[in-house]
Amino acid sequence: MRAARQPDGAGCGRVATGPHAAAPLTLVVDVANVLGSRPDGWWRDRAGATTRLLAALAALVGRQVVAPDGAVVVLGQVVAVVEGAARAAIDPAVPGLVVEAAPQDGDGWIVRLVEHGRAAGADLLVVTADRGLRARLPGQVGSTGPRWLLDQL
Repeated sequence: MRAARQPDGAGCGRVATGPHAAAPLTLVVDVANVLGSRPDGWWRDRAGATTRLLAALAALVGRQVVAPDGAVVVLGQVVAVVEGAARAAIDPAVPGLVVEAAPQDGDGWIVRLVEHGRAAGADLLVVTADRGLRARLPGQVGSTGPRWLLDQL
């Protein structure tokens, strides 16, 4: 798991694909928001619930999916932002899955990562139901709710 650091865009990069491959996309996941979208007891063991979600997210790396807008994309990288007690989760250490431990405010960290990723030319999709976070994202960055992500798992 990456400790808090100044975002440099490394967590939001492109992956190389062939000439006929679907467009690569970096998925940025608001882990706390995704966990909170399902009342499955996650609050009793935030680190454990986060560890299980990270393992499921690892399986998405490199997969071709239909994005919320209907485009076929390859999930070239998944950036999972964790905060608070969830920072104790076990990182599955899978290439293409980047676990970012937010120093304090997960939403602020997501905004920074997305800004740096866009500056580096990455195509990004943020997964959150948080309207406040969505309003803070750069205009050219898409967002979707947890249901879309959970359907992919």
